[in-house]
Parts: sequence; C-alpha cells; structure tokens
Amino acid sequence: MLKKYFYNKTIEAIEKALENNVLGQMTKENAFHISVEIPKNSEFGDFAVNVSSLSKFARLSPAVIAQNIAEKIDNTDFEVNTVQGFINFRPSKELLNKTIIEILNSKENYGRNNFGNGEKVILEYVSANPTGPFHIGHGRWAAMGSALANVMKFSGYNLYQEFYINDAGSQIQKLGKSLYIRVLQELGQNVSFPTDEEEAKNYYSGDYLIPIAKEFVKEKSEIAQALTKELSDENLKVLCEYARLKMLSLQQELLKNFNVHFDNFYSELSLHQSGKVKKALETLKELGYLYEKEDALWFASTKFGEDDSDRVIIKSDGNYTYLTADIAYHYDKLQRGFDRMINIWGADHHGYIPRMRASISAFGYNPDCMEVLLGQLVNLVIKGEQVRMGKRTKMITLDDLIEEVGVDATRYWMIMRNIDTTLDFDIELAKSKTDENPVFYVQYAHARACSILRNVTEKTVDTVNKTEKEPIYSKEELNNILSQTTTDKLNIIWNTDDEKAQDSTKKLILKLEEFKSAVLSSAQNRAPYLITKYLQELGAIFHQFYTNSRIIVDDKNLMNARLSLVEASIIVLENALNLIGVSAPERM
Repeated sequence: MLKKYFYNKTIEAIEKALENNVLGQMTKENAFHISVEIPKNSEFGDFAVNVSSLSKFARLSPAVIAQNIAEKIDNTDFEVNTVQGFINFRPSKELLNKTIIEILNSKENYGRNNFGNGEKVILEYVSANPTGPFHIGHGRWAAMGSALANVMKFSGYNLYQEFYINDAGSQIQKLGKSLYIRVLQELGQNVSFPTDEEEAKNYYSGDYLIPIAKEFVKEKSEIAQALTKELSDENLKVLCEYARLKMLSLQQELLKNFNVHFDNFYSELSLHQSGKVKKALETLKELGYLYEKEDALWFASTKFGEDDSDRVIIKSDGNYTYLTADIAYHYDKLQRGFDRMINIWGADHHGYIPRMRASISAFGYNPDCMEVLLGQLVNLVIKGEQVRMGKRTKMITLDDLIEEVGVDATRYWMIMRNIDTTLDFDIELAKSKTDENPVFYVQYAHARACSILRNVTEKTVDTVNKTEKEPIYSKEELNNILSQTTTDKLNIIWNTDDEKAQDSTKKLILKLEEFKSAVLSSAQNRAPYLITKYLQELGAIFHQFYTNSRIIVDDKNLMNARLSLVEASIIVLENALNLIGVSAPERM
C-alpha cells in the first residue's frame, strides 16, 4: 500500500541521514515513531509524514530535519517537498496507474493482507439465552461480530466464530413453565401469567411462545392433554427441552438470514454435563487459588492484581455462580488451542473483565490473550422520537427491525458506528432511497458503476431518432479490454485540460488504493465501522468522478481507460460491502 511505501522510503532516508550525520545529535539508538497520514489540504501533497518529533533527539528545527531527510529520499516515481516539519509526497501518474492494474488483477483478493499471520483466534459474540427473540442489541453484536470476523479473515487470521448458548440454569425452567401456560391457553384453559410483579419475574410472557405452544400441542398431543391435569417434573423437563430447542432453532435461522454464520454453537449445559466445569475447579484448587469461607467456595482473584475482591465460585447453597461456568468456558477455549480469545459483551459486563483475566492468569496463561469489546446500546428512532422497549412483553425484536428496513440496511446501520458508541438507529432514514441514507448512497454508487458497463454492452435507444443502437462492445470484448489494461493504456486519462476530470480521477484512484489501509486498520483496531466510513468516502468520490468525467466518449482509448477505473471501483465497492455482509446490487 502507498502509505507503507512512503513510510519505508522515509525510514530509509532517515537511516541515510544518520549515516551522513545531518540529523544533529540524533543517533541510531534513539527510538522514534513516525506515521504516514493523508493531509486535509492536498495542496502540498497526497501523503505526509510529520518528523517534528525527531527534534527532541536532533536538537534541530523541524523544518531543517524535514529538509535533510527529504534530500536523502529516492524519489524516482513520486514528488517530494517539505513544509515546516512535514515531508509531503505526491505519487506519479505511473504509480497511480499501477494501482488500477493491481485492482483489476487481484479482483476479490484486493485489499487482502497477512497481518494476522495465521494466529488462531476464537471470536465469541451474541451468546444469548435461548429464552426469547433477539432484541436489537443482539442484532448489533451479530452484525459487528460477523463483520469483524470477515475483516480478520481477510487480514490473515485463522478465525473461528462461536456462539455460547446460555442454556443452563433457572432461565430454562422459567421458559418451560411459560410454555406450559401457553399450551394450556391453546387447549382452551382459562389461565394467565401472574400479575404480581415479583412472581412475574419467573416467567416469559411474550407472545413469541404462542406459535411454539401450537406446535407442541400438534407434535406432542398426549403430553399436552396430560398437562391439563397436572405438571409433573418429567413433563416440565419435556417442556423445557422442547422450548429450548425451538427457540435456539429460531435464533439460528434468523442469524443465517442476517448473514451471520457461526462455526459452532457451544452449549453451556454441555459444559456442565461433560465435567469440564468440575475439571476447571479441580485445576484451580490444585493450583491453590480456591478457598472456603462462610460455607462458600471462593476464587482468589485478587492475587493477580486486577480484581478488587475475591469471587464466590460455589455458593453456600451448593449452586454455582454465573462466573463459574464462564471460567470453565474460557479455560476450555484455551485448552482447544486458541492463541487469542475475543469476546463481544454488553457494556454492563465491564466488571467481568478483571475476573476473567485473573482466571486466565491462574491457569498459567497470559491474560492479554483475551480481548473484550464492550458494546453500547442501540436506540431506535422513529420520526425523530426514541422508541422505548420493554424486556419481556412488547419488545421490538431484531426480526421486527429486519422486516421493516431489510437485512442490508439493518447490518449497515448496526456497523457504522464504533461498538463503544451508543447508536441511534433512524428507521425512517434507513428505509429511505435518498443520498442521506448511508447504505443506499453506497449501494447506489455500485449500481451506477455497473450500469455504465451495461450501457457499453447492451443495445441503447437514440432518443432523438427513436432508433435502436447496437452496443459498443460485446461482453466478451469488454472483458478482454479490461483484462488487457496496462499502465501505458491508462496514461491517456491524464492527457486532458479538464482540471475537474483529472482531479476527480486522481482522488478516485487514491481512495481505491486506500482500501488496503482501511482493511488493515479495521483488523488491527477490531473496528469494522472503519469499512463503512471508507465506503461513504469512496461512494462520494465515485459519484464526483461520474459527474466530472464523461466515460462513454468517441475516443475509444480514453473510454477504455475510464472503463477500467469504473471496473476497479466496482471491485473495491463489492469487496468492502462483502466484508460487512451487505449486498452489492447491480441495479437499483
């Protein structure tokens, strides 16, 4: 990528400047940091390096340092100038042309890098209870997690996606008891959920169990009839398991439709049944990190310097705490050979981080192998007003949202802000077909680019003479032209006096090249929202290019060169949209 190219050129020049003793008191032993940025003002250059920080070593002015380094730069295919403490770079037309050739040759692999170097990573996200429909917060974790997975895979990580099913504990009992009431109602019994606020907490009274109750009555009619007489322990187990599996199946189907694909759904219940929880506790006990106090079993988490108090593992009544299974689950991840664990949790789980880091340290692993991304809430906005949502009854579910605005808009909006920022999801705007709707704006750029290629390869109508015109090229001819594009053939795009056309062409190529940096930064920072930010900028620049550069012209050499830019734009737009799990429509 050009940023790395100019970074390497600057580093090489600094080394030469040090060898020639033109950087004052600075020596090779001085640890310094520089970065290549894209300046807000392109008057001096397209890339810039600020070397002012070297002043503390060199004891020279930033302007002198920049000038002395610039004089050592080998600039055979770019221009260099200095302004104060900045070294500015302007790539040559040849270098820009090479970017287009690289995109056309790389196609769906353009932007791919090996930053992850095969590191084995398990990414766990969503991980909801199978007790009800996904709420919109789950939708954000699902969109964010799957987009991050795509970006990290594209950046050379060996990534495994896992959904941790919270199917152990009292919530499944509550689910079974709730289905029991719905089954009785389906059979015509005059029963209802408790109205007492405290008692109501032991049930899930949402309507989503009604269709499941109907299926239960059809599939297990004998048991359903028996329920009208009594609720035995055995039949409660049947209700619990039936409801659990049905809810999990509905969740999995929704995830699939939402372009979210997990490698594994890991059951918390199986964690207990396999003996892995017991084994984890035995290991901690052998290591000396468990002790008894007040009839409970405690984990000495404060020994590892991060947690502010020790934590109960087994309560005085003999039951496990929530933390116990989480410790065993993360230990199991490490036992499975993952080098790194990334979790997407709600912001309310912040206090769990030092506890989990302590447990990882206790097992003898580096706690830094666990990363936690804390997600903030989603606010639904309809006609300028925030929609209030209840947790158990009148929910606005992810299903509802997708039905209202579609998969693409839901995913794009859920991803377009950093996960640690509260998101206002404007439903009316997300549905609109205007430039103000980010996903429409970007998808329209792709559709517009595709329409240009169609106009070259399909018959058109002369609006003046009302006659049909033969296509300029067949699809095969166009494909041959694009596949045979060379830097020499692209030179014609720069041979014009139209400054607007030339400027928008250059901006488009630079932005297309920037995709590589956007992918890398997104992977490094675990921030897929950077891809949506990039898409917005690329969409705007492509629309500007379309406005300023007439593409279908009489000069076929010029037309072919500009068609290559259009094809390159299609490739990059599609690659970026694929990374965030949003479609790239050819027509809109």
